[in-house]
Amino acid sequence: MLVYVKLILTAIFWGGTFIAGRVVAKDVGPFSAAFFRFFIASIFLVLFTYKIEGKLPVLRQRQIIPVFLLGMTGVFLYNVFFFKGLKIIHAGRAAVIIAGNPIFITLFSAYFFKEKLNLIKLIGIILSVTGAVIVISKGSFNVIFAGGVGWGEIFIFGCVFSWVAYSLIGKAVMDGLSPLAAVSYSSVIGAFFLLFPAFFEGAMHNFRYYHLVDWASMFYLGFFGTVIGFVWYYEGIKKIGPMKASLFINFVPISAVVMAFLILDEPITLSLFIGTLLVCSGVYLTNKRFTPVIMASKTLRH
Repeated sequence: MLVYVKLILTAIFWGGTFIAGRVVAKDVGPFSAAFFRFFIASIFLVLFTYKIEGKLPVLRQRQIIPVFLLGMTGVFLYNVFFFKGLKIIHAGRAAVIIAGNPIFITLFSAYFFKEKLNLIKLIGIILSVTGAVIVISKGSFNVIFAGGVGWGEIFIFGCVFSWVAYSLIGKAVMDGLSPLAAVSYSSVIGAFFLLFPAFFEGAMHNFRYYHLVDWASMFYLGFFGTVIGFVWYYEGIKKIGPMKASLFINFVPISAVVMAFLILDEPITLSLFIGTLLVCSGVYLTNKRFTPVIMASKTLRH
């Protein structure tokens, strides 16, 4: 019973990252916000890795470049796009667009790894893409064809494709490296390379002027949204299996939309409601046979 409570809370924590990200993006630069988030996360991830696995394994030579790329795609690029996008568009819309990640991972996996696409997955892809288009266009499809998609949506799609790259690279890295160790290394590498642009963005000077709510939000993103979310989700995978645990991922965009309404006073429009249902349904159909490695690695993108 406790594991199901933890998985529900994980979905809520990950949904909350969009609200926290929206709050932080208003006051903190994207490189600075991403750096502080993963500086906090790195400390706790390394500690949890030692506590759970006894050590942080030394990387083999063949793992160094792929792990470096994990940090640059899943942490560096993803989070810069994440905070840039949330500075412009509503948290709920961003969450629904990013929820379509598994669709693109499935398509690229079919192309690069020759994974089979059955009828159920194809239906899921069609549902999710339709839902995403409804959310992006706000229910008016001609907006997309008329060039009405803004920079906010473009940045959030940058998140999607950064995560596709992270997930595909992860398939090659995870042989001989646990998900927890991989996420820890990714976080440390990403934080290290975020330090330099954050410095030039003025983080070392501006941090004195951040509001308490900004620090609270960055701690939430680093600790609850990254560390606790991952540890509890990975625990769920081990206890009830990846297929059952992955079902809880469908609650992430729903919790984000609801919390954005309650906390940020963002409206739940008809197009957002329908789009969310379609995306969640499509992800459910497409995501039924995800491997524990790829599912566990989801934590960095929330």
